Amino acid sequence: MTWPPPEGDQNPGQPVYGQPYGPDGYPGQYRQDTTNIMAILALIFAFVFAPAGIVLGHFARRQIRLTGERGSRLAMAGLVLGYVFTAIGLLLCCGLLALLISASRDSGTR
Repeated sequence: MTWPPPEGDQNPGQPVYGQPYGPDGYPGQYRQDTTNIMAILALIFAFVFAPAGIVLGHFARRQIRLTGERGSRLAMAGLVLGYVFTAIGLLLCCGLLALLISASRDSGTR
């Protein structure tokens, strides 16, 4: 047998020779070339339901740190947009509530 063995002789699921080990030093957990799904969902949910985008963004950043997947910028964009849209939504709700309270006080004094 030749060293290193050809790539076709390796077991499926095992790392290909020459690829680095994972962040915890174990083979088979090398950097993946896939984008983290939660990072993608964080960006999508930042526009649909901002608090969910925040939660998914935090989970995605942690997973990316542990697994080495791609998508840290997507997760950060989901976090930032989630926080911005949540703040805008809260300001709009507070403004609407203040407007309703002001309108009810004005109509009660006549």
